[in-house]
Amino acid sequence: MRKTLLILIVISTSLVFILRLYYLQVYATEPYSVYEDNAIRKVFTYPKRGYIYDRNNNLLVSNQPSYDVMIIPGLVKELDTTEFCKLLKISKDYFDNKIERTKRYSTRIPSVFLAHLSKEDYGFLAEKIRKYDGFYIQKRNLRQYNTTIGANVLGYVAEVNRSNLEKDNYYSQGDIIGKQGVELSYEKYLRGKKGIKFIQKDRFNRDIGSFNDGLNDINSIAGNDLTITIDSELQKYGELLMSNKKGAIIAIEPSSGELLTLVSAPSYNPNLLVGRERSKNYFELYQDSIYKPLLDKGLLSTFPAGSPFKVIVGLIALEEKVINEKSTIFCKGEYIYGRNKKSMKCHCGGGYRNIYNAISESCNSYFADIYRKTISKNNEISDNFNSWSESVKSFGLGNYLNNDLPIGKKGMIPTSEFYDRWYPDFRWGPTTNLSNSIGQGEILVTPIQLANMIAAVANKGFYYTPHIIKKIEGDSISMRFKEKKTIDIEKKYFDIIEVGLSKVYESGTGKLLNIPGIEICGKSGTAENFTKINGKKTQLTDHSIFVAYAPKNNPQIAIAVLVENGYYGSTWAGRISSLMIEKYLKGNISNQRIEKLVINKSLDDEYQKPFSNKPFKINKL
Repeated sequence: MRKTLLILIVISTSLVFILRLYYLQVYATEPYSVYEDNAIRKVFTYPKRGYIYDRNNNLLVSNQPSYDVMIIPGLVKELDTTEFCKLLKISKDYFDNKIERTKRYSTRIPSVFLAHLSKEDYGFLAEKIRKYDGFYIQKRNLRQYNTTIGANVLGYVAEVNRSNLEKDNYYSQGDIIGKQGVELSYEKYLRGKKGIKFIQKDRFNRDIGSFNDGLNDINSIAGNDLTITIDSELQKYGELLMSNKKGAIIAIEPSSGELLTLVSAPSYNPNLLVGRERSKNYFELYQDSIYKPLLDKGLLSTFPAGSPFKVIVGLIALEEKVINEKSTIFCKGEYIYGRNKKSMKCHCGGGYRNIYNAISESCNSYFADIYRKTISKNNEISDNFNSWSESVKSFGLGNYLNNDLPIGKKGMIPTSEFYDRWYPDFRWGPTTNLSNSIGQGEILVTPIQLANMIAAVANKGFYYTPHIIKKIEGDSISMRFKEKKTIDIEKKYFDIIEVGLSKVYESGTGKLLNIPGIEICGKSGTAENFTKINGKKTQLTDHSIFVAYAPKNNPQIAIAVLVENGYYGSTWAGRISSLMIEKYLKGNISNQRIEKLVINKSLDDEYQKPFSNKPFKINKL
């Protein structure tokens, strides 16, 4: 009996061991991973970042070789810090901070220790770096901007931050990513796909060759080349015209929504944000609080729409049939309204006004009157205002345009609910917000919205979402850029408005801006400009605004120009609009005297006023 029991115990124990070993061998053991093998060094191979071309196939952005000193903190051994810092031309503080930072990220994953070595430094360091365990040199591509213009369009690349790492596991510490402009909008196309090489190490932690004859290696895949809609010659010319001025020029091809220019002034050379000096240069640009070169003024700056907004006020009034092309008022040089007999001044010269000469002479009284009639129709103030607001928004105002640009602002188009909150103690009406009729009041727009608005007018009632991408290598652009956005206003009313816009150049506020051989339709405007000086609200020189399209019968360009502190609309914005249109359509400039005048004009004194304690008065030309 005891013998049998002993045999059973031995058999049972052996069986338990056998089953346990089987489980550990078959089920519990993790499969071998080359990524976890400490005897193998993993080296990322970075792809060629995609090139960027303009609409005429001019190369704007390419790559140049760059070399980074990489670190794997867990492999770093004791070293002569002074000697090492001298070799890399860095300070001891930099060394200590970088070691600590890379350790926090990971002790096993490579990080960039020192970026952007020159070719000369690389040649000098290539052999010497080998004696420092945990450090090696890695080749990658650095951006090269083959132009000095379009910094706000192209954007720049920089090292990923913590937020980038958390949002996308593609990136590792030290990788680069698009930060603004096209570089950011189309990052996933431009960046390509990283590859990886596995290097076998011996017991002394020295590289001895490719692991498994390179069978486990993964090749990198180059990024997609992009063709953007920008005309780089027109962009360059626009930036030249905006020398020593603040503002924006946005030009659109009406038939497609393609952005021809996206000028933000003042700008900067995009190559300033490349290489080891990038951080220093960025800080200097960021610190410029007067000119703000990093701010894309075409997309982020909001202003009162000014008189170009009268185009929409007129179209809605025609559609609502509160006026027709024969309706007239008599302008006395001001418009009197409200219980307190307030006055809205008008500078059109006075006299009988219809929709045509009210546009060409920019009559405030006419548009105040038709706005009032539109909002008061049938005494349904609140409903009428909401309907009016929706019609305004259908032109792309008061909301994001859903374009492919990484930044933007909505602007402001108020609703009746807005005024209900603003005036809770009394019943507001059209005289409460009469300034809306002339694009002032609560109306706020961005320059790109103004350009899109006039493109819709050029198309007689529709537009395509403004966009900057024209072609993606190996892929197609989003279909949303090919969808027509229709405005619910009859085409015949756009025909009426167009007559007035054409008269602006024939006999109106733009009569001195004509271009031989090109029939242009346009509208001038100003936007009030206030700031605080010593805590007091102070009015500065108005902003100059001009919108236009040409040619009249087959529009190929729609443009909006805003010059901050630029006086009347025709003074500087109007001149710039005409020059840009002629440059695009004819390739040369007929009136070189005007061109020289615009290029040489500086508004620096205007921009210094809020920062000066000297008294000043508003200038008007």
